[in-house]
Amino acid sequence: MEIRLDNKVALITGASRGLGKAMALALAGAGAKVALVGRDTAKLDEVAAAIREAGGTAEPFQADVTNEDQVLRMERDVTAKLGKVSILINNAGVNCRKNITDFTLAEWSSVIDTNLTAAFLMCRSFVPHMKGSGYGRIINMTSIMGHVSLPQRAAYSASKAGLLGLTRAVALELATEGITCVGISPGPFATEMNLPLLQNPELNAAFVAKIPAGKWGKVEDIGSLALYLCSDMATFITGSDILIDGGWCAQ
Repeated sequence: MEIRLDNKVALITGASRGLGKAMALALAGAGAKVALVGRDTAKLDEVAAAIREAGGTAEPFQADVTNEDQVLRMERDVTAKLGKVSILINNAGVNCRKNITDFTLAEWSSVIDTNLTAAFLMCRSFVPHMKGSGYGRIINMTSIMGHVSLPQRAAYSASKAGLLGLTRAVALELATEGITCVGISPGPFATEMNLPLLQNPELNAAFVAKIPAGKWGKVEDIGSLALYLCSDMATFITGSDILIDGGWCAQ
């Protein structure tokens, strides 16, 4: 069944690469007008060009989503160029791999602000756009590290577990509005964030051996899942978190 998102405006943070780019391509391919948000303007322009080449509509918006003033400015700019946002994907994320005793407060705050506080700022700005229309979609990119963890993932796991809690609370607040709020918890995907593993053959082989599916995930799979969650077939899915991890958390 073909999914169409014509006349819908989708905003994706962290859209310049990896999972954000994959979701942008998928939603634009279904007819959504996509607002690409990130800090790397050159990369955002590349994604926008790829979408336009394929016949879609996309506009890049440079913003640091941890900055309240920049989020408010970006909200005004997106609305003026594309219209009211009806799909919000909070995908911007960073990681810092260190033992808990080695973290500086600035490093800890950077991870929490980007992975959790930014999602709050974005929801606060864009949920009002969705109210009253009978349709709205919020997808928070959580992580398997919000369910389980690994050494040196203290800040990342804490931020993603917090994002799971935010997802549930927002879903309950908006359930009667026809607005869903769902988490997607990716497992091992071959993105820029995982370059420390991907570029080390020994570590990479050891890591892949721990994945029940025996391979890294394809970013296109995230795009397909996001597209489904934005469709009218997913109106009863809210407040939940969907693991897409090759069986990692089933172990």
